[in-house]
Order: sequence, then C-alpha cells, then structure tokens
Amino acid sequence: MEFISNYPWYYTLLCLVAGFIFSAILYIKDKQNAERSKALLYGLATLRFVSISLIALLLLDIFIKRLVNETEKPVIILAQDNSTSLIAGKDSTEIKNEYTNAIASFANAIKDKYDVKTYQFDSESKPSETIDFKGKETDISKLFLDLENNYANKNIGAIILATDGIYNKGTNPLYSIEKFNVPIYTIALGDTVPLKDVWIQTINHNQVAYLGNTFPAEVVVNAIDLKDKQVSVSISNNGKILKSENVTINSNSFSASFNYLLEADKTGIQKYTITIATIDEDKNKQNNSQSFIIDVIDNREKVLILANAPHPDIAALEQSISAPQTYEVEVALINEFTKPLKPYSLVILHQTPTLPQRISNELKANNQSAFYIGNTGNASKSLFNNKTNDVEGVFQKEFSLFTLSDELKNYIKNFPAVSVPFKNGLVNNGSNILIAQKIGVVETEEPLLLFTEVNGIKTANFLGDGLWKWRMRDFADHSNHNLFNELISKTVQYLSVKADKSFFRVFTKKIINENEAIDFTAEVYNQSYELVTEPDVTLILKDDKNKTFNYTFNKKQTMYSLSAGQFPAGEYSYEAKVKFGEKLYTKSGIIIIKEIVSEKTNTVANHQLLYQISKQSGGKLFYKNQLEQLQKEILSSESIKSITYSHKQLTDLVNLKWLFFVFLAFLSIEWFLRKYNGKV
Repeated sequence: MEFISNYPWYYTLLCLVAGFIFSAILYIKDKQNAERSKALLYGLATLRFVSISLIALLLLDIFIKRLVNETEKPVIILAQDNSTSLIAGKDSTEIKNEYTNAIASFANAIKDKYDVKTYQFDSESKPSETIDFKGKETDISKLFLDLENNYANKNIGAIILATDGIYNKGTNPLYSIEKFNVPIYTIALGDTVPLKDVWIQTINHNQVAYLGNTFPAEVVVNAIDLKDKQVSVSISNNGKILKSENVTINSNSFSASFNYLLEADKTGIQKYTITIATIDEDKNKQNNSQSFIIDVIDNREKVLILANAPHPDIAALEQSISAPQTYEVEVALINEFTKPLKPYSLVILHQTPTLPQRISNELKANNQSAFYIGNTGNASKSLFNNKTNDVEGVFQKEFSLFTLSDELKNYIKNFPAVSVPFKNGLVNNGSNILIAQKIGVVETEEPLLLFTEVNGIKTANFLGDGLWKWRMRDFADHSNHNLFNELISKTVQYLSVKADKSFFRVFTKKIINENEAIDFTAEVYNQSYELVTEPDVTLILKDDKNKTFNYTFNKKQTMYSLSAGQFPAGEYSYEAKVKFGEKLYTKSGIIIIKEIVSEKTNTVANHQLLYQISKQSGGKLFYKNQLEQLQKEILSSESIKSITYSHKQLTDLVNLKWLFFVFLAFLSIEWFLRKYNGKV
C-alpha cells in the first residue's frame, strides 16, 4: 500500500504542525488545565492533535495506491432449446413436466460453485429461466454467435446445450463453435426413431402473380415407413378444391413432387392450401396441411427501353429489371418506335445523342420519369463532349433518396471502370449523387449516377458507357447478379413510383411470418405538404374472429411508429385514423400472417450432431435422464477454474467512510473526558 498526494511532502508536516499548535493552545496555554493531571492533559491533547492533523491531511487530496486481487467464478452457460419440435414426440408430457423440473434443479445445484447463466433459444436467443416450447424455428448457430458477442473475454467454464439437434434456420452449428475454447456438454432430447409419417416438406412458389396470368407451384411430399399405402393430395383456394390426386407410396423413404399451374383470376392476397388426406397409420398428422400465399396484382408496371443501337447494356438492363417479375419490360430502337409513351411508368433512353422531337414532347407533356444512360440528348446534354475518361465508382454516403444494402455500398468500388465523357457543364444544385467518379486513385465529386427532381418529375443520369461490365463482374465475384440487380431495381423503383399526394399515409408489410412483429409507420402532412406530428394517430387491428385491438402511434420527429407485437397466423384487417384540423383521414388494409411450419416438417432428433459438437469441443453427450451424472461431471471438472485478477487501485482518502467514524470517536472521547472532568 502506498500514499500519493498532489502536494509536496512538507505539506504533510504542516498538517502535523497545525494539529500540534491547535492542541497546544487548547491544553497547554490554558491555565485551567493546570488543575488536571498530566496524564489526562496529554491524553486530551493527543486526541485533539490526531483529529486536527487527520482533518488537515484530508484537504491534501491524498490517494491510497494498493494492489487488489479479484476472483472471477467460472461462467456456466445453460442454453435450453425452446422450439415446438421438443414436444412433438411421444415424450412431450415428460419433457414439459419432469424434464423442466429436473433441469431447474440441476441449475440450482451448481450455482454455489459457478456463475450459472441460463438462456432459451429458438430463432433468437435471450437470457431466460422460463421455457414454454413455443419457438417456431431453431437457429443454433445464432445462439453461439450471441454467446460469443456477450461473453467475450469472460471466464467461460463450459457451455451446456440442451436440444434435440434439429435446426431449420442458420448454418450448421458445428461451424460456429470453433471460437469457443471451452467444453460443450450436450443434453440430447427428442426421439431419434422416426414415426410413420407422411408430410409436406416444401412448397416452392412465386410471391407475386399478375391478374389473368398463370403461375407455377411445386409441392414436395415425403413419407417414412408407409410403403404401399395410398394417400390423396389436394390443393384448394378459399375452400374450393382445385385439384386432387391419389399417390401410392412406393418405398419406406419416399419423396415425390407435385407441380401445379394455377390461374391468377382474382386480385389481392390469395391463400392456397395443400392437404394430404389422413390415414390411420400416419402418427404425426399436424404436418399434413400447409398453406402458401400469393399477392395477385392487377397489372405490372411497364418500363420502356429506347436505344440508339444494339448494345450489351440493353440485355443487362432488361434482365435485371425483369428479375423480380414486378415490371414488364419492352425494348425498341428509338428511330423505329411509334407507340405513345403514356402507358409506361418509366422510359429508359440509352446512348441517344439526339432525341426525336416527338419523344421529347411526350415526356414533357406526360410528366414522365426518365433514366438517361450515356451520351443521351436531355436536359443534361451539356455534361458531354468528345473527350472521355475511364472512371470507377464511389458510393456517396450523403445519398438519401432510397437505401442500398451494406454489401452493395461496399462493393460499388469494385465495379470495373466505365468510359465517361469529360464534364462540360454544372450539375444542378438539387441533384443527388448516388455514385461519384474515381479517376485513378483520386475520388472526385463529379457524378457517375445522379438523380434530380424538378416540379415532381424524377430523372436519373448514368454518365458512363459499360453497365454490362458491372453485371459480369458481379457474377464473376459472387456467381449471381444480386448486387447489380439491386442497384438497377432500386433505381427503377424510385423513378417509377408515382408521387403520393394524400395527407395521411400508413405503411406496413402485407405478408409477414408469425414470429415477426406487425410494425406500422405513418406520416401526416399539412396543406403545404409539410410533415407534422401534432395530432394523435390511432389504429384498430381486427382478426378473422372480429376481435379488435386498439393502438395509438408513437410520435417521432417527423413521423409516427407503432409495433403491435406478434400475432397468431391468420388474416387481419386494420383501420388507421387521424383528425387534423376539421378533417378526419382514414387508411385501411389487410395483413396476412403466415404460419411457420419448419418445426412440424422434421421431428426426428439429430443426436449425431450433438455428439459431434461435444466431441469437437472436448465435452460429452448426456441424455435427459443423466442430469445427475452431468452435475457430477461439471462439479468435479478440474478444467473449470476460477481466475484471480490483480490490479492497482487508487482510492481517495476522503472517500474512506471508516475515517469519519474514527474522527467521531476521537472527538467524542475528548468531549466525554472534558465533560466528565468538569470542563467542556
């Protein structure tokens, strides 16, 4: 232990001198003290000397520097699977009652020696001691990622993983345990013996269809240990059976695909149900029915690409815009195109130095959005001259018209160089630059892809030649065109969306999964189309049984938000209202919550995976009736040890509370002796 002060050493001497002077004046110079015994006199003087000196020393900001040892108990993480597959087998009652009590007793038994942290996990993980087995998906890799983030640099002694080994989300958990240098003990739950079962494995379908078109749906049906049995598979819409067929299961490990071509004859959200007629031998009938949802849209928006001549960019654009099946793309040479432009939501003009007067006039008359690519005759034609540069792209963080994924933002700099004419004019002040030019190693403020909006008319300019190279590079690096498609589709979506002039707007997803919360955002505008948040926005949510739920939106700086929480699968309607001034505005809609069936399609426990996790990490596998053995293993393990840390600690002398009681004791004793001897 060491004392440190911000003042020179002789200040300490001055404090002692001050204590001596005060006690001398009081007990030596005072003539009345001559009547007292010398022992009492010196005792009282000493008490006063010590009290005054210590009080003076406290004013010197004296610190005590000492070495402190702290012991950290090992952390034992007990992670319990909370998914529904655990109670899908014949031992469901045992799991819900005897096992839950046993695992709680196990945790209590090791708490004295270790710091036990209990988690539950399904698609997400969270600290919790309660288990309800209601999880709709299981992601074991996400659990390990969360533990890695939450317990980095902690003294983890062991991880205990209690699960059936079934995961239907995320990656193989074997790849997630490499960063943990601790044993992982697994508690194997569930049944590895497959039941006689026929079930719907997957349904592959489009998310969107268009009125009057047909769309495909593929259904995969599996069966175990039901050879020579016959089942009926049907598809229905709104209770009406569209097609039904019988199939004979010809093996004990059976799988078959059923392909349907369905008519999109009604607009809106359409629900289709695949049903396998039950048979007595089927021991798990909860996976014999599964539904899927299609959003049928009245018509697709049309995008027109007008080119001066054939070019690889045209095919790249057409394929990317058509990929999500949201747009109908038409391509034509500009000098051969004779149709009117009004039916098109967006016109893309590619390398057309001179626009025909008819095209230019119609764009202005229709207030149509346009996407100009390369040397195109438009309002920005002054940007071009005959000299060119090879430039690369740089994403501009200030861009805010729409959002791009972080992956695309980071990848833009990897797109190959394109040929861009030297700038010969100024960019409008109202322009928003998404991608700027990089010439060699110099990042400039010159635009490569920019957006403008004048009098409600949106335009975009890509000033280079060679978009097709970007699509090819994306495929070379990722074996897909996802990033290039995202860039083009987000650009087209922004340009083609018609401006909403309503004073009250509500936004939410039309289709969500049952393990997602229903989230709403809303905007309220005054007559000048300025965002306001003064009035209250309310919402009524109603399920298919007419049960209502009432909410009030939270107010933020320029918008409203509401998270209504999670709801069971089904169809819900909502109506939002706001009264602003004398007017009442309303918005309504339908939300479909999809059932998640992942936990129903596979109920066979994967204990082999749990064995591999334990073996690879240096742990062991135990069964649910071996918790006492696991307890002994954990408590007797020599590898699970406490860690003692030593560190230096500075403590301000004035913060030591016990010094107050020392002063109080000295002064009280002095006061008592003086009073007892007739002098206060």
